[in-house]
Amino acid sequence: MELNQYLSMFIDESKEHLQAMNDNLLSLEASPEDVSIVHNIFRSAHTLKGMSATMGFEDLASLTHEMENVLDLVRNHKLKMDSFIFDWIFKSLDALEAMVEDIIQGGTGKLDVSEIVAALKSIVSGDYLKGGASTAAASKQEKQQEPLLDEFQLSIIQQSIEAGLSVCLIEVTIRKDCVLKAARAYMVFNVLEQHGEVIKSAPSVEDIEQERFDDSFSVFFISHADRETLEKQVSSVSEIEKATVTPLDQAKLDELMNSPVQAAQAEVAAAVAEAPAAPAAEVPKASGSAPAQSAGTKKPAAGGGAPVANRTIRVDIERLDTLMNLFSELLIDRVRLEQLASEVKRSDLTETVEHMTRVSSDLQNIVLKLRMVPIDTVFNRFPRMIRDVAKTLDKKVDLIITGADTELDRTVIDEIGDPLVHLLRNSVDHGVEPVADRIAAGKSETGTINLRAYHSGNHVFIEIEDDGRGINREKVLGIAVKNGVVGQDQAARMTDEEVYMLLFASGFSTADKISDISGRGVGLDVVKTKIESLGGTVQVESKWGRGSKFSVQLPLTLSIISAMLVRMSSEKYAIPLSSIVETVAIKPEQIRVVHGNKMIDYRNSMIPLVPLDKLFDVPNTGESAAGDTQIVVIRKGEKLAALVVDEFIGQQEIVLKSLGKYLTNLFAISGATILGDGQVALIIDTNALIK
Repeated sequence: MELNQYLSMFIDESKEHLQAMNDNLLSLEASPEDVSIVHNIFRSAHTLKGMSATMGFEDLASLTHEMENVLDLVRNHKLKMDSFIFDWIFKSLDALEAMVEDIIQGGTGKLDVSEIVAALKSIVSGDYLKGGASTAAASKQEKQQEPLLDEFQLSIIQQSIEAGLSVCLIEVTIRKDCVLKAARAYMVFNVLEQHGEVIKSAPSVEDIEQERFDDSFSVFFISHADRETLEKQVSSVSEIEKATVTPLDQAKLDELMNSPVQAAQAEVAAAVAEAPAAPAAEVPKASGSAPAQSAGTKKPAAGGGAPVANRTIRVDIERLDTLMNLFSELLIDRVRLEQLASEVKRSDLTETVEHMTRVSSDLQNIVLKLRMVPIDTVFNRFPRMIRDVAKTLDKKVDLIITGADTELDRTVIDEIGDPLVHLLRNSVDHGVEPVADRIAAGKSETGTINLRAYHSGNHVFIEIEDDGRGINREKVLGIAVKNGVVGQDQAARMTDEEVYMLLFASGFSTADKISDISGRGVGLDVVKTKIESLGGTVQVESKWGRGSKFSVQLPLTLSIISAMLVRMSSEKYAIPLSSIVETVAIKPEQIRVVHGNKMIDYRNSMIPLVPLDKLFDVPNTGESAAGDTQIVVIRKGEKLAALVVDEFIGQQEIVLKSLGKYLTNLFAISGATILGDGQVALIIDTNALIK
């Protein structure tokens, strides 16, 4: 079998399972007694192991198997989680992530994990504790007395029977001349998982994987298929001699649970002997990894429908780029058609164009959403990182995430992760104080870092705010003057915001000693460069002794936006609709002059008046002394401003086009668009107009 075609799918799904294990392990650390979380981690680890073995990444599968051994003891109440176990499970996940990253870079996924494996083995044996030998012996004795179903599994089956679901015991017999018994068992489990959920297997999944069983095995199964279908489907697997399905009710279940395991297995064997053998149908041979075992409480899919996973597909990002470009051209033609239809004034043409407009609008929404990804895909790895950094520095830190469902274009999502990692590590290292310092300052011993994301206009803002010590203005200025970054006279005139931005100067650092966690200034220049390369900006606010806030502004980088077209003299401009509060006509007497700046009274507050014609040097225009002044009120966060224009043309869907390599860093211009009549209109970046 050619596995390269499945490599991309393996990488994507491996990342998902590793992230799920990280998230669940953090939850388990907060609630160590919650066994349901352990079950979730075990299932993810088991699936990852099976995928890795199938793809031939044996080191990855082997390490995951050692993790499974530890988790299996925990979920069966034979081992309690402690800090030692948590630390080594986290280290195992780090190693697995490194292996997957090596595979992404074209490697084989091999890594020296002998130290981790030794630690995991010591946990399983109990040697990492004093009296580990007796613990291991007690665990072995407990395993010998293990019941047919544990409490968790029995509860699931009883609830399923009470709910009227089909519960059965399936005995599968493999032909004696079968060479790859584990592979055939894996294929059987694949078939079963399409028709319901496996609750327990005998022998255990681990024994089946290692082919430590004779010619048969049995499973407790909750199904949404009938008995005949199950027997037929399982028997159709190559080299399966027969499969027998025995329905279970409460009486039958009680009988099985009250008898010894050996008697129960003998009873199942007798039932198999009485049942007629189902014909086995040959199918092409295939190899696979271990069968998957599930002990979750989710209900099986009703009506035998297709699994939810089959409703999604993975699409190459370049195809989405091509689709977006094609639709952008279609939108320009649509606007031109609308204009022509209004000029021709034929009812049939107008109706057709209106219908095409409605359909293309729906298509536009779908195309835009295809590229948008929740920023949670970046944020979800930060809780684990903050936990590790705080533990290394012996600090207590809570990370509070809000706005994780804020959507951003996929291209920006892929690039913004590293800058945010550095800013967060910087907040933990240099922002949040040690516990003793916080208590001395009258603060709680646990520091708080808020990570927020929200939309504002045609941009997304990401804020990282801590309640730590803040930035020492005088220290920053002293180092800047000493290093020749600014002069003494210039330093005296700088505002706080300008001083804080010195942190982003190349090589600038306020750290008293070099840290491998972060250095305020060491690397911040790289953060600023990366954010600016994405068309974004970064700002800093701080209050000494109370904390700091880093604000990152990023463009949505959408190809299509809704905008208000306005005219100034003979030139047309587009203002993104998402940043507009309202359009108003004001009288000359409503305009005030405050400290030489024009302002207007807007809803009981004074807001600045920005004349766009002077700002953009538009020729042959001027404010009329008589008559009303047309303004567009725009918003950036809580701040407002009013833009003066000559005329409102109307709302329109426009295609955002780059101005190219020669027109870069233009003030208050984010791009251009081609209108229906072929004219070019510049798109105003309203956020640049509000300070």
